[in-house]
Amino acid sequence: MWIRGRCRRFSTAKSRVSRDNNWTTGRIYEQIIAKERRGDYLGKTVQVIPHVTNEIKAAMKKVAQEVDIAIVEIGGTVGDIESLPFMEAIRQMRQELGREHTLFVHVTLVPFIAAAQELKTKPTQHSVKELLSIGIQPDILLCRTDRFLAKEMKSKIALFCNVPEEAVITAKDVASVYEVPLVFANENVDTLVLKNLHMEAKDRDLAKWEDIVHRVYNPKDTVTIGIVGKYVEYEDSYKSLKEALVHGALAHNLKLQLNWIEAEGLETGDKSYEAQLEDAREKRVPYFGICLGMQTACIEFARNVVGLEDANSSEFDPATPHRVIYKLRELRGVEELGGTMRLGAWTCKIEPNTLAHKIYGVLEISERHRHRYEFNREYEEPLVAAGLRISGSTPDGTYVEMIELPDHPHFIGCQFHPEFKSKPLEPHPLFRTFVGAAYEYGQKRKAEKETVEVEMFHRPERVAGR
Repeated sequence: MWIRGRCRRFSTAKSRVSRDNNWTTGRIYEQIIAKERRGDYLGKTVQVIPHVTNEIKAAMKKVAQEVDIAIVEIGGTVGDIESLPFMEAIRQMRQELGREHTLFVHVTLVPFIAAAQELKTKPTQHSVKELLSIGIQPDILLCRTDRFLAKEMKSKIALFCNVPEEAVITAKDVASVYEVPLVFANENVDTLVLKNLHMEAKDRDLAKWEDIVHRVYNPKDTVTIGIVGKYVEYEDSYKSLKEALVHGALAHNLKLQLNWIEAEGLETGDKSYEAQLEDAREKRVPYFGICLGMQTACIEFARNVVGLEDANSSEFDPATPHRVIYKLRELRGVEELGGTMRLGAWTCKIEPNTLAHKIYGVLEISERHRHRYEFNREYEEPLVAAGLRISGSTPDGTYVEMIELPDHPHFIGCQFHPEFKSKPLEPHPLFRTFVGAAYEYGQKRKAEKETVEVEMFHRPERVAGR
């Protein structure tokens, strides 16, 4: 299965998703160059056809083993020079596998022109024309639009694009992306796909999706979460994180309200950001630190609890006398940024009777990583003695994976990125429990505020004098 980004969040596929499921043009060319250097092409001139297209087809076939259907998404716009080798590769795949084993689904635009008060089909017609010019006939058209397409409009598109009318699908804009499966089901997209691939399947069961959409539009309350990040002006940079929080909120039938906080404004690694963390720790505000968030929590703890005033990360201050966080030991002396991260899925052993154990319910997990810096084990003894709990580590004890504060209702940090594995129907347990803790904290503060207001009403002088 070839799945990336949002596509994966919608999939309930149990097959393992790895780096083989996401290919960029750069990776394809890197493979080809490596083969040419090894002499695999026996000195032949490397060409787009067949060498580049063969490499793309090999990548598709590799992930298609042992699955019923392989979904291949090709990004970009039809006609872009960057996507031409990929388009040619899927054209060849149809030639090799036959029409009964392949299906081309094309996403097009049907814009509404406000001045003319009508929908225009020309963008769709021209897009399909571009595909036909390179030998690809779409089987299904997903027409992006802000309103439902009338039968006459669908008939016109079908006529000019050489597809059956039933294959012209209204991909209408919706308020929540999680409504999309229901919209497509209403347009019988699933039935059409199975029909074209000559496959049979049991009747669709969208009860869980219907429940999710009901929760989206009928929340019982709102939960407010603050996200501190370096690139919050580009919210898409945190798309996976945002969606994971949405999943966590939906699990509690809550609407998520986000407050985006620019980390640079808090001077990451310095006193003002430290004060925010200190407040969360001392005032028992639920805290969930991911990657750098775990690292900064350790730094704040080292400074204000252990008493290591100049504790820091060597990323922020290379000359710090107390490198609580430092560069991965295998990267010492390596200054290049490319290909120098600890990436991919790694196993984590969880300590029994910890918050992490309570959340996961198991003692061994696997999560995805993306980092260059790690917790310095040389400072483990003083931090643990002061109350920090290391609740997760790699099986060999090399890396610290999770930390927490046992005397805090919900203060936990992880070196990995759990947001990558969260799905609307399967919210990640770390996000589900964090959102639940945040809502409970908010309700408690609300109740305390109401109590004070009532007391102020009855005994204003006594309350004001507190």
